[in-house]
Amino acid sequence: MKNNFDVIVVGELNVDIILNQIDSFPEMGKEKLASSMSLTLGSSSAIFASNLSSMGAKVGFIGKTGKDTFADLVLDSLQAKNVDTSMIIQDDSLATGATIVLNFDQDRAMVTHPGAMNYLILSDISPDHLKQGKHLHFASCFLQPGIKPDLANLFKSAKELGLTTSFDPQWDPAEKWDIDIEEILPHVDIFLPNKVEALLLSGEKDIETALDKLARIGNIIVIKLGEKGSILKHGNKVIKATPFLNTNVVDAIGAGDSFNTGFVYKFIQGEDIRVCQTFANLTGALNTTEPGGTAAFTTMANILKIGKERFGYKFED
Repeated sequence: MKNNFDVIVVGELNVDIILNQIDSFPEMGKEKLASSMSLTLGSSSAIFASNLSSMGAKVGFIGKTGKDTFADLVLDSLQAKNVDTSMIIQDDSLATGATIVLNFDQDRAMVTHPGAMNYLILSDISPDHLKQGKHLHFASCFLQPGIKPDLANLFKSAKELGLTTSFDPQWDPAEKWDIDIEEILPHVDIFLPNKVEALLLSGEKDIETALDKLARIGNIIVIKLGEKGSILKHGNKVIKATPFLNTNVVDAIGAGDSFNTGFVYKFIQGEDIRVCQTFANLTGALNTTEPGGTAAFTTMANILKIGKERFGYKFED
């Protein structure tokens, strides 16, 4: 059946073990203390799906986990936010991935055990699944070596089935940046790297040149600039959007994923790209008001309330 979902998310699934208020950066042979710890839903794709569903979109997820305690947390967390998990594959021979997150102010260091994320492959994603959605979102290709070589085919298939598409590459732990953007981006409607990722994938030294190069290959290129907002290029149009600044950041885990959420939410509603970008800046900032990547997202009414009261956002923007 077509269009059961506004968005189908394909991607990685893991938990985050988050350590805050750390004495100082870890050193070999020494033990440091963290005053705060939380265990929560992790992964770029899952944070995106959870927050998008919280806004009222109908979201389905395709991914792979083990059959273990971490998998239970992942599935329970997604289901609690009304994300459809029926297309998630569980394999009892695999372990569900986990990321240790060490937070220092607005930056962080992470160590990830990929586990089942390594084993999602293109044949796990049937056309019958894809055609239930209107939009496909994929993230974290470098954490998913099983599907990384077939990214162009995944996006091409989605486009042929009538879906719009978005792609956030995320960081490459191997720092090889070995994806063929010239093959992939023509099939991607919205490309969502951050500044560092855009520079490394384009091979350019400055953000304007990188933006121009990526826009010649792709469609809507949106580069996240953190506290400096974002910059977008579509055709000959370049839009710089100023940030919504949070003066009391709890942490920045998932802020980029929440930016993606805001942009795609407005995009699937048919809004102008300037509206999409402004709302994305808001949802990225909103993310930093609570710990982890999903706690700040409850209902759309609450998002708009906080946006107006704390950040001066107007729904009509």
